[in-house]
Amino acid sequence: MSEETEADTRANRIDPVLAAAGWTTTPGARVRRELICPGRIMSGGRRGKSKTADYVFEYRGQKLAVMEAKKAGVGHSVGMGQAKDYAGRLKVRFGFSSNGIGWREVDMVAGAERDIALPFPTPDELWNRIFSEDNRWRDRFGDVSFETGGGKWEARYYQHNAINAVLEAVAKGRKRILLTLATGTGKTSIAFQIAWKLFHASWNLSGEPVRRPRVLFLADRNILADQAFNSFSAFEAGALSRVNPKEIKKRDGNMPKNASVFFSIFQTMMTSGAAEEGEDETGEIVSNGPPQLPPISAGLL
Repeated sequence: MSEETEADTRANRIDPVLAAAGWTTTPGARVRRELICPGRIMSGGRRGKSKTADYVFEYRGQKLAVMEAKKAGVGHSVGMGQAKDYAGRLKVRFGFSSNGIGWREVDMVAGAERDIALPFPTPDELWNRIFSEDNRWRDRFGDVSFETGGGKWEARYYQHNAINAVLEAVAKGRKRILLTLATGTGKTSIAFQIAWKLFHASWNLSGEPVRRPRVLFLADRNILADQAFNSFSAFEAGALSRVNPKEIKKRDGNMPKNASVFFSIFQTMMTSGAAEEGEDETGEIVSNGPPQLPPISAGLL
Protein backbone atom coordinates (compact mmCIF):
# COMPACT_ATOMS: atom_id res chain seq x y z
CA MET A 1 0.00 0.00 0.00
CA SER A 2 1.47 3.34 -1.03
CA GLU A 3 2.32 5.94 1.59
CA GLU A 4 -0.07 8.88 1.98
CA THR A 5 1.29 12.00 0.29
CA GLU A 6 0.91 15.62 1.35
CA ALA A 7 -1.66 16.09 -1.42
CA ASP A 8 -3.62 13.13 0.00
CA THR A 9 -3.50 14.66 3.49
CA ARG A 10 -4.75 17.99 2.18
CA ALA A 11 -7.60 16.45 0.21
CA ASN A 12 -8.71 13.76 2.65
CA ARG A 13 -7.92 15.18 6.08
CA ILE A 14 -7.49 18.97 6.06
CA ASP A 15 -9.91 20.20 3.39
CA PRO A 16 -12.98 18.51 5.00
CA VAL A 17 -12.12 20.11 8.36
CA LEU A 18 -11.94 23.56 6.78
CA ALA A 19 -15.19 22.96 4.93
CA ALA A 20 -16.88 21.96 8.20
CA ALA A 21 -15.66 25.24 9.73
CA GLY A 22 -17.45 27.20 7.00
CA TRP A 23 -14.43 28.33 5.01
CA THR A 24 -15.97 27.18 1.73
CA THR A 25 -19.54 28.34 2.37
CA THR A 26 -19.36 31.58 4.39
CA PRO A 27 -19.95 34.64 2.14
CA GLY A 28 -16.79 36.72 1.89
CA ALA A 29 -14.51 33.86 3.02
CA ARG A 30 -12.08 31.88 0.92
CA VAL A 31 -9.05 29.65 1.35
CA ARG A 32 -6.45 29.45 -1.37
CA ARG A 33 -2.90 28.45 -2.14
CA GLU A 34 -0.72 31.50 -2.71
CA LEU A 35 2.67 32.04 -4.31
CA ILE A 36 4.49 34.31 -1.86
CA CYS A 37 7.53 34.94 -4.03
CA PRO A 38 8.88 33.17 -7.14
CA GLY A 39 12.40 32.72 -5.76
CA ARG A 40 15.61 34.72 -5.67
CA ILE A 41 17.14 35.55 -9.07
CA MET A 42 20.49 33.79 -9.28
CA SER A 43 23.41 33.82 -11.72
CA GLY A 44 22.59 32.76 -15.25
CA GLY A 45 19.02 33.99 -14.93
CA ARG A 46 18.02 31.03 -12.77
CA ARG A 47 15.66 31.37 -9.83
CA GLY A 48 15.96 29.84 -6.43
CA LYS A 49 13.20 27.83 -4.78
CA SER A 50 9.86 29.64 -4.66
CA LYS A 51 7.83 30.16 -1.49
CA THR A 52 4.21 29.05 -1.63
CA ALA A 53 1.76 28.96 1.26
CA ASP A 54 -0.42 25.85 1.29
CA TYR A 55 -3.43 27.68 2.73
CA VAL A 56 -4.13 31.41 3.02
CA PHE A 57 -7.34 32.28 4.89
CA GLU A 58 -9.13 35.41 3.69
CA TYR A 59 -12.31 37.00 4.99
CA ARG A 60 -13.95 40.30 4.11
CA GLY A 61 -10.97 41.42 2.06
CA GLN A 62 -8.45 40.71 4.85
CA LYS A 63 -5.88 37.93 5.04
CA LEU A 64 -6.23 36.47 8.52
CA ALA A 65 -3.99 33.40 8.70
CA VAL A 66 -1.81 30.91 6.85
CA MET A 67 -1.38 27.17 7.28
CA GLU A 68 1.31 24.75 6.19
CA ALA A 69 0.30 21.16 5.53
CA LYS A 70 2.52 18.11 5.96
CA LYS A 71 1.73 14.51 5.17
CA ALA A 72 0.25 12.40 7.94
CA GLY A 73 3.46 10.45 8.38
CA VAL A 74 5.37 13.41 9.86
CA GLY A 75 4.81 15.54 12.94
CA HIS A 76 2.01 18.09 12.85
CA SER A 77 4.33 20.92 13.95
CA VAL A 78 6.98 20.37 11.26
CA GLY A 79 5.52 23.09 9.05
CA MET A 80 5.41 25.72 11.80
CA GLY A 81 8.67 27.37 10.71
CA GLN A 82 7.29 27.94 7.21
CA ALA A 83 3.96 29.11 8.63
CA LYS A 84 5.72 31.75 10.73
CA ASP A 85 7.76 32.91 7.74
CA TYR A 86 4.71 33.28 5.51
CA ALA A 87 2.60 34.85 8.27
CA GLY A 88 5.31 37.47 8.72
CA ARG A 89 5.46 38.24 5.01
CA LEU A 90 1.68 38.43 4.65
CA LYS A 91 1.30 40.45 7.88
CA VAL A 92 -1.33 38.05 9.25
CA ARG A 93 -2.03 37.40 12.91
CA PHE A 94 -2.14 33.58 12.95
CA GLY A 95 -0.13 30.72 11.52
CA PHE A 96 -1.14 27.06 11.58
CA SER A 97 0.63 23.78 10.89
CA SER A 98 -1.09 20.43 10.49
CA ASN A 99 -0.63 16.88 9.24
CA GLY A 100 -4.39 16.35 9.24
CA ILE A 101 -4.20 14.57 12.60
CA GLY A 102 -2.70 17.18 14.92
CA TRP A 103 -3.06 20.95 14.66
CA ARG A 104 -0.73 23.69 15.96
CA GLU A 105 -1.29 27.45 16.09
CA VAL A 106 0.97 30.48 16.57
CA ASP A 107 -0.23 33.97 17.45
CA MET A 108 2.28 36.28 15.72
CA VAL A 109 1.31 39.25 17.92
CA ALA A 110 1.32 37.55 21.31
CA GLY A 111 4.18 35.22 20.38
CA ALA A 112 2.24 32.27 21.83
CA GLU A 113 2.37 28.84 20.21
CA ARG A 114 0.14 25.90 21.16
CA ASP A 115 -1.59 22.75 19.97
CA ILE A 116 -5.29 23.21 19.29
CA ALA A 117 -8.22 20.81 19.14
CA LEU A 118 -10.89 20.68 16.47
CA PRO A 119 -13.18 22.17 15.34
CA PHE A 120 -11.03 24.59 13.38
CA PRO A 121 -11.91 28.32 13.88
CA THR A 122 -14.67 29.64 11.63
CA PRO A 123 -14.16 32.83 9.57
CA ASP A 124 -16.11 34.89 12.12
CA GLU A 125 -14.25 33.39 15.07
CA LEU A 126 -10.88 34.17 13.54
CA TRP A 127 -12.03 37.67 12.55
CA ASN A 128 -13.25 38.42 16.08
CA ARG A 129 -10.00 37.21 17.61
CA ILE A 130 -8.04 39.61 15.42
CA PHE A 131 -10.42 42.57 15.46
CA SER A 132 -11.78 42.56 18.99
CA GLU A 133 -13.18 46.09 18.62
CA ASP A 134 -15.89 46.80 16.06
CA ASN A 135 -15.12 49.40 13.40
CA ARG A 136 -17.87 50.21 10.92
CA TRP A 137 -15.47 51.57 8.28
CA ARG A 138 -13.38 48.40 8.39
CA ASP A 139 -16.59 46.45 7.88
CA ARG A 140 -17.70 48.69 5.01
CA PHE A 141 -14.31 48.42 3.29
CA GLY A 142 -14.46 44.64 3.74
CA ASP A 143 -17.82 44.53 2.00
CA VAL A 144 -16.26 46.06 -1.14
CA SER A 145 -14.43 43.49 -3.23
CA PHE A 146 -11.15 44.26 -4.95
CA GLU A 147 -11.59 45.16 -8.61
CA THR A 148 -9.80 42.35 -10.46
CA GLY A 149 -10.84 43.09 -14.04
CA GLY A 150 -12.72 39.83 -14.27
CA GLY A 151 -9.88 37.86 -12.71
CA LYS A 152 -7.09 39.48 -14.74
CA TRP A 153 -5.46 41.16 -11.74
CA GLU A 154 -4.47 39.73 -8.38
CA ALA A 155 -2.70 41.75 -5.69
CA ARG A 156 0.82 40.62 -4.83
CA TYR A 157 1.24 40.05 -1.12
CA TYR A 158 3.06 43.35 -0.52
CA GLN A 159 0.44 45.25 -2.52
CA HIS A 160 -2.30 43.66 -0.42
CA ASN A 161 -0.35 44.62 2.72
CA ALA A 162 -0.08 48.24 1.55
CA ILE A 163 -3.75 48.54 0.57
CA ASN A 164 -5.05 47.10 3.83
CA ALA A 165 -2.58 49.12 5.92
CA VAL A 166 -3.95 52.34 4.39
CA LEU A 167 -7.59 51.27 4.76
CA GLU A 168 -7.05 50.23 8.38
CA ALA A 169 -5.44 53.61 9.13
CA VAL A 170 -8.36 55.40 7.45
CA ALA A 171 -10.85 53.27 9.39
CA LYS A 172 -9.15 54.36 12.62
CA GLY A 173 -9.42 58.03 11.68
CA ARG A 174 -5.81 58.72 10.67
CA LYS A 175 -5.56 61.98 8.69
CA ARG A 176 -2.08 61.64 7.18
CA ILE A 177 -0.75 58.42 5.66
CA LEU A 178 2.48 57.92 3.71
CA LEU A 179 3.32 54.86 1.61
CA THR A 180 6.90 54.45 0.39
CA LEU A 181 7.10 52.04 -2.54
CA ALA A 182 9.91 51.18 -4.93
CA THR A 183 9.73 51.55 -8.69
CA GLY A 184 7.89 48.63 -10.28
CA THR A 185 5.88 47.64 -7.23
CA GLY A 186 2.55 48.75 -8.72
CA LYS A 187 1.93 52.11 -7.05
CA THR A 188 -0.85 53.04 -9.49
CA SER A 189 -2.60 49.68 -8.95
CA ILE A 190 -2.39 50.19 -5.18
CA ALA A 191 -3.77 53.74 -5.47
CA PHE A 192 -6.58 52.47 -7.69
CA GLN A 193 -7.67 49.76 -5.23
CA ILE A 194 -7.60 52.19 -2.30
CA ALA A 195 -9.68 54.72 -4.24
CA TRP A 196 -12.03 51.93 -5.38
CA LYS A 197 -12.69 50.81 -1.81
CA LEU A 198 -13.15 54.37 -0.49
CA PHE A 199 -15.46 55.26 -3.39
CA HIS A 200 -17.75 52.25 -3.11
CA ALA A 201 -17.83 52.37 0.70
CA SER A 202 -18.88 56.05 0.47
CA TRP A 203 -16.09 57.10 2.82
CA ASN A 204 -15.60 60.85 3.23
CA LEU A 205 -14.24 63.35 5.74
CA SER A 206 -17.66 63.94 7.28
CA GLY A 207 -17.36 60.54 8.95
CA GLU A 208 -20.75 59.43 7.66
CA PRO A 209 -21.39 57.35 4.50
CA VAL A 210 -23.67 60.01 3.04
CA ARG A 211 -21.66 60.75 -0.11
CA ARG A 212 -18.76 59.43 -2.09
CA PRO A 213 -15.32 60.98 -1.58
CA ARG A 214 -13.43 63.20 -3.96
CA VAL A 215 -9.91 61.97 -4.66
CA LEU A 216 -7.07 63.91 -6.28
CA PHE A 217 -4.36 61.88 -8.04
CA LEU A 218 -1.27 64.01 -8.65
CA ALA A 219 1.73 63.14 -10.83
CA ASP A 220 4.76 65.14 -11.93
CA ARG A 221 4.34 64.55 -15.66
CA ASN A 222 1.36 64.65 -18.00
CA ILE A 223 2.12 61.20 -19.42
CA LEU A 224 1.94 59.70 -15.92
CA ALA A 225 -1.34 61.46 -15.14
CA ASP A 226 -2.76 60.21 -18.45
CA GLN A 227 -1.62 56.65 -17.71
CA ALA A 228 -3.23 56.76 -14.28
CA PHE A 229 -6.46 58.17 -15.74
CA ASN A 230 -6.62 55.22 -18.16
CA SER A 231 -5.78 52.74 -15.37
CA PHE A 232 -8.86 53.87 -13.41
CA SER A 233 -11.22 53.04 -16.30
CA ALA A 234 -13.16 50.49 -14.19
CA PHE A 235 -14.84 53.40 -12.39
CA GLU A 236 -18.32 54.27 -13.61
CA ALA A 237 -18.82 56.81 -16.37
CA GLY A 238 -18.58 60.37 -15.12
CA ALA A 239 -16.60 59.50 -11.99
CA LEU A 240 -13.23 60.52 -13.48
CA SER A 241 -11.94 63.93 -14.58
CA ARG A 242 -8.60 64.85 -16.18
CA VAL A 243 -7.77 68.36 -14.93
CA ASN A 244 -5.64 70.54 -17.24
CA PRO A 245 -5.40 74.27 -18.08
CA LYS A 246 -7.78 73.96 -21.03
CA GLU A 247 -10.48 72.50 -18.79
CA ILE A 248 -9.91 75.26 -16.24
CA LYS A 249 -10.18 77.92 -18.95
CA LYS A 250 -13.55 76.53 -20.03
CA ARG A 251 -14.76 77.20 -16.47
CA ASP A 252 -13.42 80.77 -16.27
CA GLY A 253 -10.51 79.72 -14.09
CA ASN A 254 -12.53 77.43 -11.80
CA MET A 255 -11.64 73.83 -11.10
CA PRO A 256 -14.01 71.10 -12.36
CA LYS A 257 -16.06 69.57 -9.55
CA ASN A 258 -18.47 67.27 -11.36
CA ALA A 259 -16.54 64.04 -10.72
CA SER A 260 -15.16 61.94 -7.87
CA VAL A 261 -11.58 61.17 -8.93
CA PHE A 262 -9.46 63.96 -10.44
CA PHE A 263 -6.12 63.53 -12.22
CA SER A 264 -3.62 66.32 -12.72
CA ILE A 265 0.03 67.33 -12.38
CA PHE A 266 1.61 69.48 -9.70
CA GLN A 267 2.26 72.36 -12.10
CA THR A 268 -1.41 72.74 -12.96
CA MET A 269 -2.36 72.84 -9.29
CA MET A 270 0.31 75.41 -8.44
CA THR A 271 -0.20 77.91 -11.28
CA SER A 272 -2.90 80.15 -12.64
CA GLY A 273 -5.78 78.41 -14.34
CA ALA A 274 -4.95 80.45 -17.44
CA ALA A 275 -1.40 79.10 -17.62
CA GLU A 276 -0.35 76.92 -20.52
CA GLU A 277 1.71 73.88 -19.67
CA GLY A 278 3.50 71.11 -21.47
CA GLU A 279 6.59 68.95 -21.43
CA ASP A 280 9.83 69.75 -23.20
CA GLU A 281 11.93 67.15 -25.01
CA THR A 282 13.42 65.98 -21.69
CA GLY A 283 10.00 65.38 -20.17
CA GLU A 284 10.33 68.30 -17.72
CA ILE A 285 7.23 70.36 -16.97
CA VAL A 286 7.18 73.88 -18.43
CA SER A 287 4.64 76.60 -17.76
CA ASN A 288 4.23 80.31 -18.47
CA GLY A 289 1.99 80.99 -15.48
CA PRO A 290 3.08 82.48 -12.14
CA PRO A 291 2.93 80.22 -9.06
CA GLN A 292 -0.21 80.64 -6.97
CA LEU A 293 -1.95 78.73 -4.22
CA PRO A 294 -3.52 75.50 -5.48
CA PRO A 295 -7.22 75.92 -6.37
CA ILE A 296 -8.10 72.74 -4.45
CA SER A 297 -6.14 70.78 -1.90
CA ALA A 298 -4.44 67.56 -2.86
CA GLY A 299 -5.53 64.31 -1.32
CA LEU A 300 -8.85 62.92 -0.13
CA LEU A 301 -11.64 65.46 0.11
